[in-house]
Amino acid sequence: MCLAMPGQIVQQTVDGKATVDMHGNRFAVSTLLVPEARVGDWVLVHAGFAITKLDEKDARETWALLRQAGLAGEES
Repeated sequence: MCLAMPGQIVQQTVDGKATVDMHGNRFAVSTLLVPEARVGDWVLVHAGFAITKLDEKDARETWALLRQAGLAGEES
């Protein structure tokens, strides 16, 4: 099963890449599919790509559901 996870962009580079924070874990992702995404934006990440922007409310609700399902730890 593949699952896309919400993350918040904390750093952005000029080459279509960004660093996202997912509950304290940071990952490098490509932002080529969402070039309008900026630092502070929430994005849905799948297979190393930010695939769409999310609003913060939806991102936090998704994390809450993932925690309920036992697929995510507590928020740091």
